[in-house]
Amino acid sequence: MTTFTAQVELKVNGSVHSLEVRHHWTLLHVLRDALGLTGAKRGCDRGECGSCTVLMDGDPVYACQMLALQVGSRSIITIEALGDSDNLHPIQQAFLDNDGGQCGYCTPGFVLSAKALLDATPNPTEEQIRHALSGNLCRCNAYGRIIESVKQAARN
Repeated sequence: MTTFTAQVELKVNGSVHSLEVRHHWTLLHVLRDALGLTGAKRGCDRGECGSCTVLMDGDPVYACQMLALQVGSRSIITIEALGDSDNLHPIQQAFLDNDGGQCGYCTPGFVLSAKALLDATPNPTEEQIRHALSGNLCRCNAYGRIIESVKQAARN
């Protein structure tokens, strides 16, 4: 059986990674398994839950629905680029302050979707927040806390 591979250069979190990938590998697979960036989660693997959300050129995308070969020269940002435990990004801090994370599985996707919104619309309405987060699901049903988190981040 022939395995088709290709050499790609992916710009992830500001660094360029040269990798040999199989033609069917998703961006999520490459991020998690080849680069060790496990913030994007494998949830439904169907583009329905948003737990694999990353930013591509500033826009939220489902990493499980994008082949690594499709990324090209576009810039990928994962949750790992936002902050760390010693220096949280304001959106991460807002999620912490409002208990918007609950179990935390969906949180990276929500945070990145919120970042894309706030970068484009620094003072969104609640309706705009709800629309921007509509592609992300939370099984803990923390939607009220998540929305409050985004509102706090917008104020800061």
